[in-house]
Amino acid sequence: MSIISVGTVAFDSIETKYGKRERVVGGAALYTSLAASFLADNIQMVSIVGDDFPDSELEFLKNKNISTEGIEIVEGKKSFFWAGKYHDDMNGRDTLVTELNVLADFDPKLPASYKDSEYLMLGNLAPAIQNAVIEQMNNRPKLIVLDTMNFWMDIALEELKAVIKKVDVLMINDEEARQLSGVFNLVDAAKAILEMGPKTLIIKKGEHGAILFHEEGMFVTPAIPLQRVMDPTGAGDSFAGGFIGQVAKTGDSSFAGLKKAMVMGTVMASFCVGEFSNEVYHQLTDAMVEKRIEEYQTLTHIEL
Repeated sequence: MSIISVGTVAFDSIETKYGKRERVVGGAALYTSLAASFLADNIQMVSIVGDDFPDSELEFLKNKNISTEGIEIVEGKKSFFWAGKYHDDMNGRDTLVTELNVLADFDPKLPASYKDSEYLMLGNLAPAIQNAVIEQMNNRPKLIVLDTMNFWMDIALEELKAVIKKVDVLMINDEEARQLSGVFNLVDAAKAILEMGPKTLIIKKGEHGAILFHEEGMFVTPAIPLQRVMDPTGAGDSFAGGFIGQVAKTGDSSFAGLKKAMVMGTVMASFCVGEFSNEVYHQLTDAMVEKRIEEYQTLTHIEL
C-alpha cells in the first residue's frame, strides 16, 4: 500500500535539559515517513531541500524503502532551519530561530508515480499547498489525513476550512481544537469540528495521549510512561506516521481499524521522544516495535 507524506524536511538545532543537538535532520515529512516505514513498504515523500542537505540522509531514507523522488533539491539555496529550546517540563518550548529558506517558495509537484497512491498524509503546511497536493491526485485516496496548527487558523482560516472539508482525518492538539471550534470543552469542540467535514478528528494531548472522535464513538489512547523524555521534536509527526502506516498496512479505516492505528501511532511516538531528533530510527528494529506493542497492551488492558 502506498503512502504519500507531504511536509517539511529540515535542519533542527534542539536543546532540552538532557543536552543539545546542532543542525540535525528533522521535519514533519521525515518523521512521518520514518515511522510509517515500519508498517508500509511504499512511502513516497514530497518536500523541498537546499543543496546543503546531505546525500547520506537521502540514502538512509531510500534504505528504509522511502521514495525521495518527490523531494525537490534547489541548487544554491539552503534548507529550512529551525532552532528551539524546550522548557524543563518538555510541554513548552521557545523558538530561537526560524529560517524558511527554500520552504518560502515550496510549490510541490507530485511525480507521476505518486499520483495513484492510496493514502495521503498532509503535514503541517499552508492550506493552499495542502489543497494543491490533493488536486494533483489522479483519484481520491482511500484516506486523507491532515495536520495543521493555530498559525494557519490565524492567517488563513477560510482556506483551511476549505481543505478540512476534503479530508477524512484531521489531527490537531487540544489548544488548536479549541481555537478552531471556538469551544473550550473538547467533546463539544470535536462535535463542532466534525460538522466542518472530516469524518474523524484526532486531538493530540502530548504526554496525556490522544483522543479519537468518530461518528461511531470516542477512543482514548494514553501515552506510554517513559523514564526520560529526551526530545519531543517529531513526536506528533511520528504519531501520524504510525497511524497512517497501520491503516495502509491493514487497509482497515473502520472505527475498529482507526482505534488500532491510534495505538500504533502512540507506540511510534514513544520511540521518537526517547532519543534526540531522529536518532532512534537509525537503531529501531521491528522486534523492538513488536515488544513495545505488547508492553502497551499489558499497560492498558484489564478484564473486569
